[in-house]
Formats: sequence, structure tokens, C-alpha cells
Amino acid sequence: MPGSIAVIGSLNIDFITRTPRVPAGGETLEASSSDTGFGGKGANQAVACARLSRNSDGSTPVASTPIKVSMVGFVGEDSFGSDFIAAMKETFIDTTHIQKVTGQKTGIANIIVEEKTGENRILFCPNANFAGGDEAKDLIPEDADVVVFQLEMPLAQVVHNIKLAHSKGKYVIMNPAPAQKLPEDLYQYIDCLIMNESEADILREAKEELKDDDLPQICEDFFRRGVPDMVVITLGAKGVYHSAKSRTSGHTPGRKAKVVDTTAAGDTFVGGLAVEIAKNGGKTPEAPAKMIEFANSAAARTVEKPGAMSAIPWFNEL
Repeated sequence: MPGSIAVIGSLNIDFITRTPRVPAGGETLEASSSDTGFGGKGANQAVACARLSRNSDGSTPVASTPIKVSMVGFVGEDSFGSDFIAAMKETFIDTTHIQKVTGQKTGIANIIVEEKTGENRILFCPNANFAGGDEAKDLIPEDADVVVFQLEMPLAQVVHNIKLAHSKGKYVIMNPAPAQKLPEDLYQYIDCLIMNESEADILREAKEELKDDDLPQICEDFFRRGVPDMVVITLGAKGVYHSAKSRTSGHTPGRKAKVVDTTAAGDTFVGGLAVEIAKNGGKTPEAPAKMIEFANSAAARTVEKPGAMSAIPWFNEL
């Protein structure tokens, strides 16, 4: 039987500006276009889970069983917060665990997309996402089998709930973004660690840039730190490297894509892999390469559209 997914993380309103180039200090530059949308790494990953387990009409893909996806997080007591909850519901996400915080604004992110490359630069203001401060609150839904975390919430909250999810027998996925050093004792509670190259460099406090030949050793280093199941390193256009402890490892080539905007590609990958693990009953198979290929394909489709959440594909669009 497939499991259910809970994503513990941020909900932000995105203000997206597209520009032919990034302005220099003190320069005013006319932008090409702008949009406002829903985002945040947590919300993006929850939407990716919901869309990649359903068709665009809400139906379940053939030979699949519906996967319940819950979003857990905080929004402000403002119109943005109300609109966000409504948008989550429209994407077939359980919003029971989204809390409105009195006297707080919903988090925002200012995103600048350079049109020529599709690369983005992001300024994040957490607002309600950090409303809980460092107080350790229990945020894990009892019915979740797979629980997904990122780092757009206070680190103390993330650490507490990763350990809580592990103690309850949940499969824990951690995407350490925006990257910061994690407590060394935390890795033993993270079943699957998913990171890009720069995040891997920060977590391992590397003095030199990551090279492709280093990937197997880097995965082994994280296993030695305590990761019990799988380490995944996303490589952008070069694809994905994964290693499943004591089982298999390998490189999945990048999919060809016309890059428009890379904003939610990593979040789509995380959501896609979470869906595949949930479909497998909250665990990974002996050889998880097909799971990686599915998530990689979904991320490739995402970069071909502008925006963050709006660019994430449904299952029938793959």
C-alpha cells in the first residue's frame, strides 16, 4: 500500500522579476516582466508531491492509489495567508496543519531571473515561517509515512521534528536548503539526504569545489556521518548522482530541456522522489534508479516554464 506524505516547511509569496541581466550596484534597469505567485521551498515541494501523484483533473494515474499530501507550516494573518491556504486546497493538499499566526505577515521571496541563462537570485524574508522561533513544537502528522524537511524554518524546529519523525517510524527526507551546517548527530535520523553541489560543499565544509570524481566518496562520507539509507546529489544540467547504502549507486544523466527558469527545479525533484518513496510504502527498493529518473524528468519539465509553483508539472504532463 502506498504511504502518505507530510511536508514540513515554508510558505512564501513570490515576487518574480525577469531581467535581461542583473543590475550593477546603484544601477536602475528596466525589467522585462514581473509576476506574483505562491512559493516557498516547503509549499513548492508539497505541490510537487500532489501534482506528481495526480493528473491535472485530480484523477489518480492508472494502476495507482491516491497519495495523501499534507502541508505543515505557518502563514500570516493577512490576505496572502488566506489566499495561500485556498491555493493549496485547489491542488488537492490537506491544509489542516497550516497555522495562521496572529500579528504576523506571510513570508515573501523576491526572485530575480536572468533571462539569458534562466538562473535565479532569491531574497527570502521568513515572517510567519519563523513565528515559532526556537521553541520546539511537535509538527508531525500522525498519519504521515514520509516526512519532508528543508531549512526555511528555524533550525531548532527542524532538528526537533526530524528526530520526532524518526522516533515515530516515519521515512525522513531532508533537503538542506538554504544550506547551513547541520548538527553532526542529526544525520542518523535522516533516511534520505538530497542536496545540490553547493549545498553538499557547505555541509561538508569543503575547501575545494566538488568534482564529479568526488561524488562516490562524498556519499560515503555522509553515510559515515550516519545517513542510514540514501544520499542524492543533484547536478543541474549534468543530472543526478545517488548512492543507496550497501546497495547500488550511479549517475542519471540530465534530461534535455529548454531552460526558461530554474526556480523550482530542485523542489520538484524532491517532491518527485518523495512520491516514488511513498508509492513504495515509505521505503526505497534495492535499486532506486527508476525513482531518480522519475524525479529528474519532472525537474526537467519544470525548468521549461516560468515561475515557481506554477511551473511544476502534473503526472500526465510528464
